[in-house]
Amino acid sequence: MPKYSVITGFLGQTKDRFHVYNENLSVDQKFELAASIPGYDGVEVVYPYEVNDAEETKQLLDKHGLSVSAVNVNIKAEPEFRQGSITSADQGVRTKAVQFIKDAKDFAAKLGAPRVTCCPLGDGYEFPFNCDYRTMWRHLIDGFGEAGAHRSEMPLFIEYKPKETRGRCFINRAEKTLCLLNEIGNESMGITVDYGHAIYADEHPAEVICILEDSPYPYYIHINDNDRTWDWDFFCGTHTLLDYIEFLYYLKKFGYNDYLTSDTQPTRWDIVGTFEVNARITEKIWKLLDRVGLEEIERKINQPDYLQTWKLVEEELLVLK
Repeated sequence: MPKYSVITGFLGQTKDRFHVYNENLSVDQKFELAASIPGYDGVEVVYPYEVNDAEETKQLLDKHGLSVSAVNVNIKAEPEFRQGSITSADQGVRTKAVQFIKDAKDFAAKLGAPRVTCCPLGDGYEFPFNCDYRTMWRHLIDGFGEAGAHRSEMPLFIEYKPKETRGRCFINRAEKTLCLLNEIGNESMGITVDYGHAIYADEHPAEVICILEDSPYPYYIHINDNDRTWDWDFFCGTHTLLDYIEFLYYLKKFGYNDYLTSDTQPTRWDIVGTFEVNARITEKIWKLLDRVGLEEIERKINQPDYLQTWKLVEEELLVLK
């Protein structure tokens, strides 16, 4: 069965353009809340703004009986990163961004985390003639290549997203992320697949997993949902349930046994209840796939009459009888 963790930044106060949701919590309070969510035993922590002292963080993890699924390094919040971090025109800013990632890997090693993940949201553009794309691509290869080579036993995962905070992020799709890793050539690096990012990038999340499965690079999963137009970070199954079932089918088929990390934003809904839904519906689907049988699903997929495939989907996966 999958393991579940939560990005701790969503456990306290969050904001959108108009409203503030929930209360500010200390890291201790966030860990306490995470430990209270049914089915969860892991957290993805945000470095350096949420946690930056490894010994203190370890003590709090032990106190609440939690493991770390990843250290999420933020390279977008500094004022210098407004015009890009890894791809800034300023060499000094690029150096600072790379050092943030190196420091995060050092922190993760002291913490005993399995990986560092980084989503370079400040690196992108808004307009035609806004940047030299070839130069930007080279900065991405060089910057992430240098960061990945540092303490190579600590894997660096890159998370892609179509847009936000930039109008178009440079690392916006799975294929492009895979191209970047192929250019770098460091097999200790990996890709963080956020289900919602794939959905609103007009990707098919299940296909993404199949492409990455045959690559040299490991993948790590964030779960949520949206309406395909924006990264709303809704809880799982609310908009693209059938896509999510197929996504889990391939994760199960390929033996994924790492954390499924909730990248979901509780705004108008109870925090614990929101994250509990993600685990609850995922567990139900996981067990449903067992009952239907992976071999039976595969057999139906690999025959040419989709009407027969759909009958299995309709009656066995959607349980419409």
